[in-house]
Amino acid sequence: MNKQRDAQQILSPPIRIVATALLLVFILIPIAYTLLLSVTPDTEINGDNLLPSHWAFDNYLHMWTTVNLAQGLGNSLLISGIASVIAVILAVGAAYIITRFKFRGRLVYLYSLIGLQTIPSVMLLLPLFVLFASLQAVLRLKLVGTYPTVIITYLTFALPFATWLMVSYLGSIPLDLEEAALVDGSTRLQALWKVIVPLALPGMVVALVFSFLTGWNDVLFASVLTSPESRTVAVLLQAFSSAQEGGALPLYGQLMGAAVVSALPVVILYMVFQRYLIGGLTAGGVKG
Repeated sequence: MNKQRDAQQILSPPIRIVATALLLVFILIPIAYTLLLSVTPDTEINGDNLLPSHWAFDNYLHMWTTVNLAQGLGNSLLISGIASVIAVILAVGAAYIITRFKFRGRLVYLYSLIGLQTIPSVMLLLPLFVLFASLQAVLRLKLVGTYPTVIITYLTFALPFATWLMVSYLGSIPLDLEEAALVDGSTRLQALWKVIVPLALPGMVVALVFSFLTGWNDVLFASVLTSPESRTVAVLLQAFSSAQEGGALPLYGQLMGAAVVSALPVVILYMVFQRYLIGGLTAGGVKG
C-alpha cells in the first residue's frame, strides 16, 4: 500500500535547517551587497575596505536628477500594469471557453500557446517593429514610441502564458458549482463573474504578477519601441549603466540606489499578493 508522506518528512529537520540557511545566504548576499554599494561613496567603491568610511545616503537624493527615475517608474507602472490587467482579463475569457466548450481548433489553439513560448523573443523584435512601422505609414498615425504599441507588444508574450495558466486553473474548478448557478437562473456571464472568478482569484493573481514582470524586466523591446517620453525604468537603468563605462568617476552608488528603488514595486507586489501566489502556483495542478 502506498502511503502519502508530508513534504517536510522527506528531509530531516537538521538538513532542512542547513538547506534553508544556505538558500537564504545565496539570496541575501547579493541584495545586501547592492544595498551596501548604494550608500557607499563613489570614490570608495573600488577600494580595499568592505565598509565605507561614511554612509553616502545622498546617493538616493542625487539619483532622481542624474537618472529620470520618476518618469521611468511611472512609465513602467503604467505600461506593465495595463498590459498585465488586459492579459488576465483576456486569459480568463479564453480559458473559460476552452475548458467549458468543445469546438474545432481547440487543441490547435492550445498547442499554439505552447509553441509561442518556445520562440526566442529576440526573433520577434524585427517583425514587430516592421509591423508597427508599416501600420504607422498606412494609418498616418504615430505608433512607434507610444504606450499602446509597447502594451500590445508585451501582450504578445504575457497572454499565451496567462491563458495556459488559467486553462490549467479553471480546469480544476468543478463544473457542478457553475451548473448550480445556471440552474438558479444565472447566465453564463453571471456564473463566470460570481462563481468562477472568485474561485480562480489565486490563479489570476499568479498570471497578473508574471505578466507584470514580463513588461517590468524587459529592456530589448522597450529600448526599440519607446520614445524618450515613454522610456521604462529598465531602459533608463541600462542606459545609465552603459554611461558609467569609461567615465572619470562612475556613479555606481547612484546606480545601485536606482536599482534598489526600481525593485521595490515588484517586492511590494509579491508581499501584497503572497498568499494568493502560494495558493495559485499549487492549486492549478490539482484536479477537483
